[in-house]
Amino acid sequence: MTIVVVVLIAVAVLAAAAVLSLRRVLLVVTVDGTSMEPTLRPGDRVLVRRTRAVRTGDVAVLGRAGAYRVKRVAAVPGETVPPGVDAITGAVSTMPSTVPPGGLVLLGDNPSDSFDSRQAGLFRIHDVVGVVVRTVR
Repeated sequence: MTIVVVVLIAVAVLAAAAVLSLRRVLLVVTVDGTSMEPTLRPGDRVLVRRTRAVRTGDVAVLGRAGAYRVKRVAAVPGETVPPGVDAITGAVSTMPSTVPPGGLVLLGDNPSDSFDSRQAGLFRIHDVVGVVVRTVR
């Protein structure tokens, strides 16, 4: 083998390793639905950093391939549930409570067209795939 062939093989192996490593860290998700309008629109593609470490205000992706949900984190464990969201039943309430360990309050930016903690109550941190880093054009 010539030195050129060896170098090309090494570059190809390194490129493949880099792609595989990035796939473990990053994910591209296509937004489906209007629950995050005007921030995100149907068909927008977002770059997601895989993590379960979320903070209030993050836009989180949860679910699995083909069934992802994109919502804004409104409260994390130990924080007060925002007014109007009941952490147990999802019923409208004005009584604030605290998010328990392992739970999240997730809200869509478009409340008139979002299935979120206002209807479903708490979501599980375990179901979070990652947080949106940016929109991809």
